[in-house]
Amino acid sequence: MKRFLELIGIVLMGALLSMCSNETIQYPDLRLWYQQPAVDWNAALPVGNGRLGAMIYGNPFLEQIQVNEESLWAGSQVNSNNPNALKNLKAIQRELLNGKLQEAFKLATDNMIGTPPRIRSYQTMGDIFIDYGVKDTANYIRQLDLNTGVHTTTFTSNGVEYTENIFASAPDNVIVINVKTNKKGSLNPKIKFHRDKDATIKAIKDELIMEGQIIDQPDSASGPGGAHMKFAAKLKILSKKGSITVEQDSILSVSNADEVTLLFTAATDYNLSLLNFDRSICPLAVCDAIITHIKKTDYQSLYKKHEKEYGNMYHRVSLTLGNKINKPTDKRLETVKNGADDPDLVALYFQYGRYLLMSSSRYPGVLPANLQGIWNKEYVAPWNSDFHTNINLQMNYWPAEVTNLSETVLPLSQFFSYLQKTGSITARETYGARGWTLHHVTDPFGRTAVMDGIWGAYPMGGPWMTFSFYEHYAFTGDKTYLKEIAYPLMKSSAQFVLDFLIKDKEGQWVTAPSNSPENRFYDPKTGLETNMTYAATMDIEIINELFKNCIHSAKALNIDEAFRDTLKNVMANLPPVKVSPTTGGIQEWIEDYKEVWPGHRHMSHLLGLYPGTMITPIAPKLFQGAKTTIEKRLSAGGGHTGWSRAWIINFYARLLDAEKAHEHVNALLNKSTLSNLFDNHPPFQIDGNFGGTSGIAEMLIQSHAGYIQLLPALPKEWSKGSYTGLKARGNFEIGCSWTDSKLTNATIKSVKGNHCSILYTLPFIVKKGNSKVLEAVKTDIAGTTYYEAEFPTQKDEEFVITLN
Repeated sequence: MKRFLELIGIVLMGALLSMCSNETIQYPDLRLWYQQPAVDWNAALPVGNGRLGAMIYGNPFLEQIQVNEESLWAGSQVNSNNPNALKNLKAIQRELLNGKLQEAFKLATDNMIGTPPRIRSYQTMGDIFIDYGVKDTANYIRQLDLNTGVHTTTFTSNGVEYTENIFASAPDNVIVINVKTNKKGSLNPKIKFHRDKDATIKAIKDELIMEGQIIDQPDSASGPGGAHMKFAAKLKILSKKGSITVEQDSILSVSNADEVTLLFTAATDYNLSLLNFDRSICPLAVCDAIITHIKKTDYQSLYKKHEKEYGNMYHRVSLTLGNKINKPTDKRLETVKNGADDPDLVALYFQYGRYLLMSSSRYPGVLPANLQGIWNKEYVAPWNSDFHTNINLQMNYWPAEVTNLSETVLPLSQFFSYLQKTGSITARETYGARGWTLHHVTDPFGRTAVMDGIWGAYPMGGPWMTFSFYEHYAFTGDKTYLKEIAYPLMKSSAQFVLDFLIKDKEGQWVTAPSNSPENRFYDPKTGLETNMTYAATMDIEIINELFKNCIHSAKALNIDEAFRDTLKNVMANLPPVKVSPTTGGIQEWIEDYKEVWPGHRHMSHLLGLYPGTMITPIAPKLFQGAKTTIEKRLSAGGGHTGWSRAWIINFYARLLDAEKAHEHVNALLNKSTLSNLFDNHPPFQIDGNFGGTSGIAEMLIQSHAGYIQLLPALPKEWSKGSYTGLKARGNFEIGCSWTDSKLTNATIKSVKGNHCSILYTLPFIVKKGNSKVLEAVKTDIAGTTYYEAEFPTQKDEEFVITLN
């Protein structure tokens, strides 16, 4: 915990330093805006500070602001590892290796599923309602300005102009709601806070106070009942002029005010270090301390602190694609759904993804972004709004490094540093292994057992999660983070894998049991459907990536030479990733089974293409096999969920197929995006936003293959544009401009002073200042001619690249 606080301190120091500048910068218009209020939650607009979230309807007659606090979950800590798992593991493995898949499936079903097998849900904190007392309105606009992180609703009623501004402040740990008019003494709102269950709400003077405790009913599927997590919320009302009175014990009425500011915060008794609630924490006292600290601060001061801290993160990256279009966002999306192309909407979508990530995963928050980021209106959310680890949580963090939001990974790292404690119990009790792991789902209470059903027997969830920790080091070069956080998590995960692997009849190291997440195949012996086998292709790709990352990390730290050698020896004896002789695509399982759902949403066997690094142009058979795999998936109806479509964008970007990548960017907007630009699984699931954002970045810059490739998958529809601030591995910050689909110039800033290698499709030169450094030379990569320049750099040194 100490190191995480130090890291957070470094981030906050950067924010404070940025506050010292008085320079005014004009940023391009980046707004989601509408000419009508949200008709439902899926049209409302989000704000968040990593811990608190709000969905704003912008209703001038009865404003509704649905609010969340990241740790408000039903449930409790339970060791749900099946006590029969370990003693039946060898029998299950024996049946799998002997091809007796049905027998293995039954044994595993009877003995491996968690007890209990399900988690409970992330919950809404409640709703704030503001009745402005107006009867008719005109000149209505609501908008979310990404440049400031402020939601604004404006309208006119009876000649009075109303302006409502809302933002989630990270520095002050509150959601701020400010309302003012152009006529003094004309504000007369009634303010109510509401929650349907498990809470009491009372109005005292100028505050609405909620206290509650989640009461879970006993459920054999989800765990013991009882009085579980405690929570509280406070809404403080600051009125400029006017008066505040209590109505009906739970409503506050403001009369004849010039301006009203509401300060909202909430808390629970969750303790991350315990992965459990902690009765020494008083949630209401936490709320009191937050509000007391700022209750005498005026709105402008709150806003200025928010603006500078927020801007320090958000404005690191800019992107322009095509001409600006000044039309409401829902109208623009509608034109795309009708077949039009809107590159500027793509740029807005990209920046919105960055906004959502920094709003749902950063200090003062301590938990990672869940399936809905931080925004959920339900008591039992879709998929419980859980941390889903067979792609979804991983996808949430795909854009973190490349889009220059590295600190958003810190809550994820911190969470898993604690989660490995329960994960080590699962490794030991279920598999008799060292290290730690988890399966396809977890929650804030640290569930790591086989959950939901036997298809959840996916022990590679833990190893796959380590990719984000290594990527944080690869992009930042932070060896302290590597030594203290990333490498211990990776090494312990690799130790689990070493103990979990067994030899098959051919003498290869294989995983068993194994599955390709949520997909099924036909058992060749019985013709029955099943999902259980050994050494599914995804497992082999994950292990190769994990072991390679461990080897690179240990070498960078100059430690664990013998451990490195062990990993190399095991890697050399893993099954190869194969091309199916039947389909011509990447073979999904250890044998060329016939799949039940050829258009399945998961494309797990392509992990080696993205986010992995095994499938590149220098492996042409696998590279072509990956192309064939995607084509066949799509022809059978694949990509029908938002996150699946987003993954396809990343695939095509890695395949350097610009037009296909662009086609699926538009398809993501067309088929899987709501009017507020939320990803629509359906229903809303935020991973598609994050996967879409990373895919757009991957079209503009890649660095996974040992060099920085500029504009690797630039479609003709984006023939003119520019970006600044995107990151490459090695801690390089990149800016590019292009016209007629050709690079005009690029700037490379070497933040760390590492060796640099640049790749582009046309001849170019690299200059430092006014002196020519070198001219790129032709290089051949799998039969394709590129131009490449390699050169050493100094820390904070900048280079300019222009066409030769």
